[in-house]
Amino acid sequence: MVLPRRPIGTTGVEVSRIAFGAAPVGNLYEAMTDAQAHDAVHRAYERGVRWFDTAPHYGVGLSERRLGAALRELPREEVVVSTKVGRLLVPNAHPTGRDAHGFAVPDDLVRRWDVTADGVRASLEASLERLGLDAVDIAFVHDAEQLSPTAPREGLEALADLKRQGVVRAIGVGTNSVEGLAALIEDGLPDVVMLAGRYTLLEQPGLATVLEPARRAGVAVAAVGVFNSGLLAEERPRADATYDYAAAPSELVRRATRIAEVCEAHGTPLPAAAIALPLRHPAVAAVALGMRSAEQVEQNLDRYEAGVPEALWADLVAEGLLDPAAATP
Repeated sequence: MVLPRRPIGTTGVEVSRIAFGAAPVGNLYEAMTDAQAHDAVHRAYERGVRWFDTAPHYGVGLSERRLGAALRELPREEVVVSTKVGRLLVPNAHPTGRDAHGFAVPDDLVRRWDVTADGVRASLEASLERLGLDAVDIAFVHDAEQLSPTAPREGLEALADLKRQGVVRAIGVGTNSVEGLAALIEDGLPDVVMLAGRYTLLEQPGLATVLEPARRAGVAVAAVGVFNSGLLAEERPRADATYDYAAAPSELVRRATRIAEVCEAHGTPLPAAAIALPLRHPAVAAVALGMRSAEQVEQNLDRYEAGVPEALWADLVAEGLLDPAAATP
């Protein structure tokens, strides 16, 4: 069975409602084997996932290599592949033995920011070589606001040239910041915005600043980081849970725990509600979930397919735990 799909604007690209986020197969936080990565990708395909997202940043190229190797055994015309630009991988003149960005890989390569036209093209060409593909369907400018406020626009303009040349079919920006996105959307630059952690069951700052401008402009949104990096990933939040990749503040743990209690009252696991909420918004084409094993794929797809009772959203609104506008499908 193939999962339902949604279009990315007028690009002709259609993505499955759940996307496979390939950061974990780049050894995010802990090492895994090539076989485990292969099995996770193939299980996702078997469960109907048709969008696979990666980036050079993930394991300094390891994620792209593993994803490409697994996808070569699947029908290319059936899947959408996306990767990202903005960071070039270059030799490290002073390696210490371990990557400094949370991936369990050697640091023989380091990331170098480059959103110029030449840098974007070079990044995409290197990604295609690692993936073993002739083309990707979607290319995102990745976290470029960390370089400068103008970097996302510069990167998107470079990608727009490649799109006009037919190198990619759709372009976008991937970020965990809502700053400046409305202006990019209003100027017609992205086909899709990959928004990480800013429209979740825990908090919805991206609703007015990103999702609504995207809806008005016909721009698709991919919701990422819907578990807020761990706080919403289990049925009951742990006291030592993470939020935005750091220890979660106690007040957020309390809030997440109360949300979990409301979910429990409706027979819904907290992670299932976390996946379901973003998909209610008309601008959200997909939720991308990082998955490191076939078992995790099964768990996440089961959560997606379980469904959520409508009354849950009303109760969360009544307790002041959810923006009323987010509760409306």
